[in-house]
Amino acid sequence: MTQWPLPEPMALALEQARLGAQAGEVPIGAVVMRDGKVIATAHNRPRALCDPTAHAEVLAIRAAAAALGQERLEGCDLWVSLEPCPMCAGAIAHARIARLYYAASDPKGGAVEHGARVFDHPQCLHRPEVYSGLGGDMAAEMLRGFFQERR
Repeated sequence: MTQWPLPEPMALALEQARLGAQAGEVPIGAVVMRDGKVIATAHNRPRALCDPTAHAEVLAIRAAAAALGQERLEGCDLWVSLEPCPMCAGAIAHARIARLYYAASDPKGGAVEHGARVFDHPQCLHRPEVYSGLGGDMAAEMLRGFFQERR
């Protein structure tokens, strides 16, 4: 359910998703924040980079780690337009992201509230606080429109 007004970081994540769609990528966007400041933004780029790991979350985490000069992103928040997949959830745990906010749930490929539920496993070394649904309707509609155009 979308809440108005959208928090600025989620609006930025949705804008990144739009940029991804314009580039022909699946419209997923991510933003890393720390202390109220944007550290990194990204959208999906697996096609452009010929890299199956170039999901928005992974690219934003990589950029934030480089910007901060450290591999641990403790105290950082990750805002993303879609529930992270297992790979991205693993990266979130390894990066020690403090809080994860995602817009739309992903029953097919998500791994937070669906599927693998990565953060629920005893082997998961770090569990961020998780908040979902902010901007979910907008993110889901963007994804539906993107795939309808390609059918």
